Order: sequence, then C-alpha cells, then structure tokens
Amino acid sequence: MEVILLERISRLGQMGETVKVKDGYARNFLLPKGKALRANEANKKKFEGQRAQLEARNLERKSEASTVAEKLDGKSFIVVRSAGETGQLYGSVSTRDIADLLTAEGFTVSRNQVELNQPIKTIGLSNIAIALHPEVEVTVTLNIARSTEEAERQAKGETLTTAEAIYGDDINENARPDAFFDPNSDEAAGDEEA
Repeated sequence: MEVILLERISRLGQMGETVKVKDGYARNFLLPKGKALRANEANKKKFEGQRAQLEARNLERKSEASTVAEKLDGKSFIVVRSAGETGQLYGSVSTRDIADLLTAEGFTVSRNQVELNQPIKTIGLSNIAIALHPEVEVTVTLNIARSTEEAERQAKGETLTTAEAIYGDDINENARPDAFFDPNSDEAAGDEEA
C-alpha cells in the first residue's frame, strides 16, 4: 500500500514523501496513529493544503524535544534491583521501568520513546537511547545495582559480579573453591584413571 507520510518516520522517510509499506503496517499503525494518509489524489490535495500547518506543528514539537534533550542528554540514573551474586537480576528492567524512572525525575517520556531491543537482565552500566522526536535522540546511562552504595562503587569502575566485590575482604578463606578441591588427593587421582 502506498501512503503519504505526515511526519518523519525513522527508517521509512520524511514528511510529505509517498512510500510503499506493507498493508498491515499501514492499517494497524500508520493510519490509526495519524502518521500517514493513503496515497490517492484526494489525500494528496488535502496534504498539500495542510502542509504548512503540519510543518509548523512538527517544528514546534522538535523544538520542545530539543529543550528536553539538552537537560536529559548524558544524565545518569540509578536503578536499585535485587540480584544474585553473579549479577543476574531477579526480574528485568524494561522500557516501562525506564519511562517511569525518567517521569519520576521530572522528564516526560513514554515507554514507546525508549529504544531498548531487549530487557536488561544484569547489573551494570547500560547506555539507553531515548527518541524524544523522530529527529531528536538522546542517550542516558542506567546504573543498575543492588543498592545505592554498590551503584556508587560501580560508577567508579568497579565490577560487582564476583564474590569479592560483594563481600569485600570479609570472604572466608576456607570458603574459596580451591579449598574444597585438592588436585593431589587420592580421589582426584582415582578419577583420572577411570
């Protein structure tokens, strides 16, 4: 199906272009959301009549997004989650969680503006792209940790996915894996012969 784009859509085209898209994409997304019109003579005339108005509205949205982008770009946010000793989260951090976090910090961001290919499932620092407008994109850093103290340590460059990082120097010497296995013992020699 051919449609006339009413706004810039990434990986598709600029406002005013006539592009060919799959029927389902047009019927289920572009047309109901008001992002495109079917490409026929009546709609082409309608678009040309509204073009100045659409461009003005697009420019206004872009300037609003740019002011928010100046405040948001490069910021770092701490996310406290429960995780195992290896850094695996008990759950995940999804687009909804990120949008809620940014909204709580005073930024108006919806979950469909957060560009996350798959949920985050481990602790660490993650760079996340936020598309405030089709032409305005910013990157924020999420510091995902078990506590705010760990987040501060992680921000300094520490890796928190080992037992020493979690427990510090308090780890018991007898609890180290090499204390349980003696390569020179009779059992180890018996296993090798079998």
